[in-house]
Amino acid sequence: MTTELLIAFIAFAFVTSVTPGPNNMMLLASGVNFGMRRSLPHMFGISLGFMLLVMAVGLGLGQVFEQVPMLYSVLRYLGATYLLYLAWNIAHAGAPDSQAQASGKPFSFLQAAAFQWVNPKAWVMAIGAITTYTPQDNFVVNVLLIAALFALVNCPSVGLWTMAGSLLRNWLSNPRVLRGFNIGMALLLVASLYPILADVNGVL
Repeated sequence: MTTELLIAFIAFAFVTSVTPGPNNMMLLASGVNFGMRRSLPHMFGISLGFMLLVMAVGLGLGQVFEQVPMLYSVLRYLGATYLLYLAWNIAHAGAPDSQAQASGKPFSFLQAAAFQWVNPKAWVMAIGAITTYTPQDNFVVNVLLIAALFALVNCPSVGLWTMAGSLLRNWLSNPRVLRGFNIGMALLLVASLYPILADVNGVL
């Protein structure tokens, strides 16, 4: 991989990782409701799960979708359904210091990693990385490099959203304000589904 291509890919990885999407909306809400420390497994799970997804796409899963397009559609709508469920939970989350919230749990490492496989934005990012930035020479090595670099760029990028949520905890200590925030986050999460429901291809 040339230096120019590497720089271009890192820019692509950063922009697609840091812009709003299902993962970042969920991390922002998690930072508010659970704090930075309790949201760390969620963050790391996203990065590892996405790295494995990029590897799978690069090593042949993309060809499976070309042969069976219906499978990709099923995954997209399965992901959309799950995101609606998550949006409902976010909208009804309690205050950070309430007894109900204290007993609540943020996404675990494995849950966050598994979610990448039904996250429409993650699929778009993975396919874009493989088809646009992965040289054909030494293809397998380059796929592994792309996947590892994406994870390294992705983790601090999504961490910014978690940190932002954590910093908002004091401001959102008022239950009414928090309620409005969580409803807003839920609506943004639903809005991120528009490209899927409208059958638009592109980064969310």
